[in-house]
Amino acid sequence: MKKKLLIFLFGFFSIFTAFSQQTLIKGSVKEALSFEPIVDVLVTIEETEQTTQTNELGEFQFTQNVPLGEQILRISKIGYATKRYPIIVNENQTVNITDMTLEVDNSSSDELFTITLSDDQLDNDESGADNISGLLASSLDLFQRTAAFEFSSSFFRVRGLDSDNGSVLINGIEMNKLYNGRPQWSNWGGLNDVVRNQELTVGLTPSSYNFGGILGTTNINVRASQARPGGRVTYSSSNRSYTNRLMATYASGLLKNGFAYTFSVARRWGDEGYQDATLYNSNSFFASVEKKFNDKHSLSFTSIYTPNRRGKSSPNTQEIYDLKDIRYNEYWGWQDGEKRNSRIKEVEEPIVMLNHYWDINSKTSLNTNIGYQFGKIGNSRLNNNGTDLVNGFPEGGAQNPSPAYYQKLPSYLVRNFPDDLEFAFGAQQKFINDGQIDWNALYQANISNAQNGGNAIFALYEDRVDDKQLTVNTIFNTELNENIIINAALNYKSLKSENFAEIIDLLGATTYLDVDGFATDIDEAQNDLLNPNRLVGEGDRFAYNYNLFANIINGYAQAQFKYNKVDFYLSGSVTSTQYQREGIYQNGGFPDNSVGKGDKLSFTGIGAKGGLTYKLTGKHLFDVNAGYITRAPSLRNTYSNSRENHNVVPNITEEKIASVDASYIFRSPIVKAKLTGYYTKIEDASEISFFFADGIGGDNTAFVQEILQGIDKRHIGSELAIEAQVTPTIKLKGVASVGQYTYDNNPNLFLTTEADDESIAAGFVEGFKDFGQANLKDYKLAAGPHRAYSVGFEYRDPDYWWVGATANFFTNTYIDVSPLTRSENFTSDFDGNTFNDYDEDLARELLEQERFNDYMVVNLIGGKSWKLGDKYISIFASVNNLLDEVYKTGGFEQGRNANYRQLRDDKALDTPVFGSKYWYGRGTTYFVNVNFRF
Repeated sequence: MKKKLLIFLFGFFSIFTAFSQQTLIKGSVKEALSFEPIVDVLVTIEETEQTTQTNELGEFQFTQNVPLGEQILRISKIGYATKRYPIIVNENQTVNITDMTLEVDNSSSDELFTITLSDDQLDNDESGADNISGLLASSLDLFQRTAAFEFSSSFFRVRGLDSDNGSVLINGIEMNKLYNGRPQWSNWGGLNDVVRNQELTVGLTPSSYNFGGILGTTNINVRASQARPGGRVTYSSSNRSYTNRLMATYASGLLKNGFAYTFSVARRWGDEGYQDATLYNSNSFFASVEKKFNDKHSLSFTSIYTPNRRGKSSPNTQEIYDLKDIRYNEYWGWQDGEKRNSRIKEVEEPIVMLNHYWDINSKTSLNTNIGYQFGKIGNSRLNNNGTDLVNGFPEGGAQNPSPAYYQKLPSYLVRNFPDDLEFAFGAQQKFINDGQIDWNALYQANISNAQNGGNAIFALYEDRVDDKQLTVNTIFNTELNENIIINAALNYKSLKSENFAEIIDLLGATTYLDVDGFATDIDEAQNDLLNPNRLVGEGDRFAYNYNLFANIINGYAQAQFKYNKVDFYLSGSVTSTQYQREGIYQNGGFPDNSVGKGDKLSFTGIGAKGGLTYKLTGKHLFDVNAGYITRAPSLRNTYSNSRENHNVVPNITEEKIASVDASYIFRSPIVKAKLTGYYTKIEDASEISFFFADGIGGDNTAFVQEILQGIDKRHIGSELAIEAQVTPTIKLKGVASVGQYTYDNNPNLFLTTEADDESIAAGFVEGFKDFGQANLKDYKLAAGPHRAYSVGFEYRDPDYWWVGATANFFTNTYIDVSPLTRSENFTSDFDGNTFNDYDEDLARELLEQERFNDYMVVNLIGGKSWKLGDKYISIFASVNNLLDEVYKTGGFEQGRNANYRQLRDDKALDTPVFGSKYWYGRGTTYFVNVNFRF
């Protein structure tokens, strides 16, 4: 594999020659107050296709196809006020415009908006819903910024794609998690001052750091030598995720002795955000020290530590929202006069990295990086299945303590006691007047059982993931000549992931019996046959315990060609991936397939992409990109039930992605517009879900792992962004995203569960059953709004105050459908034949996908800044959802009603017992930020 990789890298490109251009424009850009060089300033020759960026000395130059005559140089960078410089270019002469200056623009929303993006990532483990707004924070592209700042609160996903299709890097080291492919934003949350220096490529366009995904690459540059010198203190108040935030940052800039350092600390906290009892407690620490030895070599050390805890909020059925409101959260209850949330997500994963930068010559560089990340991610929840050994067999357990458990709700009591509606009325009043976890009752039950010699009935535990990941890479960039740039990289990742459950609080008891209370056989009940009937206490591991190992080697190479009328690029990559599971416990349900190391799994991924930009004139450009990628499935979607056994998803293979987009770009001094059409096809994807199902193989019930394999998806649509600087102070903006995201085939459906008498009765063989195909073709993907529109304006006064408003419209948002109810199980009775009372027309109505109501959200922003000598004070404020619109952002069908009769009878009720669960968007929220820079 290594030999093939080397052949690929060294044989990918041939050497080209090109002529030199003697007409030159060169210069430098510095910070207006400190007069320090500014890196990565975008320098543009207006009315042409010519752009470049400043290097670490703040210098730039144009050497190829330089236009003659009167020209305008525009220099811009996020966080600074854009400037325009007139110049005159004569043939075969050099225009040298040094020491141009940029002033910090504290009236700009550009840097202030990035404050809230990582804080508001919607990390709902149950739904798998996330958004990618953080990937777009540094973009100057109007569409990308609108998607980040206006659309993200509605679960909008660019092109309907998950965030695992984009890469997030810090100093060239990829941060996406191997478990699910997504970036864990809270690993650097609160460090907005030091992570604002970002380099973004959108879609398939080329990156200097890696091959990237079909959503592009964001590299966060935290080198101390390139941080803006000076200090900053910020206080913020909000009612979104947290209520208070305090940040302090200081950067030295590059000192005369060659050292540079940056330090940042922050704290974010609040008893609850917009949803009830969603506590927030986060501290953030950052330190970076860099030593520039000479003009060629620099060494940088960076450490990031951001421990954070936040309370989760629940998705709910419409019945629950109607009885309460959209802030309702079932996960908490009162204890000693305070709200205690049972579902806490805690992330504590420090990052350390060492980066070596070698400028081999003025046109060639080699960047070598080592990164190590370790620590834990914990998600807590209540367990109500505590048992005692009675005559050698576990007995006990209790009803689910959740106040929203279906048997406690009016709908269940109406269905089961239709002639005694006082039961339903009593449940309704109890839920309206309280409707929260009764912590005191849990303590009383445990204490009472312990006094009688028993164990805990209830326990608060944590699902833990303790990762240790080493990343080593080297990134090579060279400019062969004025027309050709070569990029290449080699990457190695090694992961050991410990996965286990740990007792946090026994709620008044001292021991918990570590067995499966639902099992029907004493050996099968053992979570660990190596330690049968083990009693565990607080801080002990229990239930499951296993390790996942991953090793990944990747290489990529790329060539970028820039000519007068055409720019184009070619890029390729090869990736070797290995996974392995190691069981620490011998599970009683899978005694021969759970303990020790399982088979090694190997996947080979390839990537190829290319693109072309044709410059008809300086105002009219056409851009086309196309790519094909095969990639290993994530760890999450490789093992069907990794907590209990080594089993792998049947027919597992690499996921295939083909994507193409084409754009027309218009730019003039007043109007800028971009129209893009895109098509993406994803094949052979896998998804795994866990839930309790009724109606398996007739009237049987089981806790199942649902495996959907061989999924094909189609994403097709268009994007439009247009902005007009109608006056020097007023800008109008309009954005539209029109897409259709669908299942493109009928994927294979398998269920796994415990191999017991109940599963055998349901037709399972050794805990496995093939349900054939799930009829999902043409169902819409639950990818947020498929269509989104935004119109707005911005007014910027010369006296450094500004206001803006946008109206955002969202349509075509769909529920996540249940695959099991679209399989043969839906129509099959216990004997495998179709139900004798099956009505095809009614079935079609029952299985119709729910589309949410369209809605509009109005947002306001504004700010003011003051310059006091060489210091700045600024204030920024935003109000989201000004009109307090109530809207659903997402949801999923419960898989509980697995067959026709179950679903028919439930939906016949005025209020279904197992109705779909939803997330609602936030009502009116605010964010206020005060900043002092010195």
